[in-house]
Amino acid sequence: MGNRRQSREFAMQALFDMDMSRDSSDERFSLFCQNFDPPEKAKPFLIKLYKGVVAHKADIDSMIDRFSSNWKIERISCVDRNVMRIAVYEMLHCDDIPAKVSINEAIDIGKRYGTDESGAFINGILDSIRKMIDQKNC
Repeated sequence: MGNRRQSREFAMQALFDMDMSRDSSDERFSLFCQNFDPPEKAKPFLIKLYKGVVAHKADIDSMIDRFSSNWKIERISCVDRNVMRIAVYEMLHCDDIPAKVSINEAIDIGKRYGTDESGAFINGILDSIRKMIDQKNC
């Protein structure tokens, strides 16, 4: 497994912890890292993803909410919600990562940690967000 995949998986788990504890403090994130001990090579991108999602969470959630027909953001499973948050953050703020890579990674992680429906659900929402971002950038 590549370093970025590991970073994304640990970021999803840290964001899951943030959602469950309702605590996005640096102390909580440090405690998460102490308990789960992500590999050193994965930490820089993990930190970037976690802090980036936390900083832009309201905007990211608004985009997900807009394209998740009949699903309020708080009703989406915690795994799916956080996998999508990471992918949307990457599409908006990581110019070195193609949107399709972010989406494919999200689908794979969603399938691994989510439900049987997670992959298709995540793909549908993220592809709609990608199209909107592409239109804005034209």
